[in-house]
Amino acid sequence: MIRSAQMKDYGRLTVLMGYLGYPATSEQMHVRLERIVEKEDHYTLVAELDGRVVGMIGFHTGYLYTQDEMYARVIALVVDPSIRNKGIGGELLKEAETLAKSLGATGMGLNSGNRTEREDAHRFYERMGYKAKSTGFVKSLHS
Repeated sequence: MIRSAQMKDYGRLTVLMGYLGYPATSEQMHVRLERIVEKEDHYTLVAELDGRVVGMIGFHTGYLYTQDEMYARVIALVVDPSIRNKGIGGELLKEAETLAKSLGATGMGLNSGNRTEREDAHRFYERMGYKAKSTGFVKSLHS
């Protein structure tokens, strides 16, 4: 079952973010989720299996300077490693695409790291119809 995330899900989201390579404390995830659910253009969906959250996808919508239509961008997508390759990630992505389209988005993008451990994810995105198109850059703004 796929549903909108609720604040009560922050504990499982903490675990899932760790699987994605972004460890956080429960307290940090609680604050992050509070901030995210307050944003009108941010959406978080979770996949439940036997009453347990086993996956999540988060995305936001916005506008670009280079086109007239709304876009959507996946911020995070992760499935518990113990049940990967069972279609849950694909269902989360399809549900996010459907929601984004219903909101008026005409396309969806995402970034995925160039680390070796992300190669399976890259193949998954390609199977789901995504094309590698750009290189992302980041810079910390902390002193």
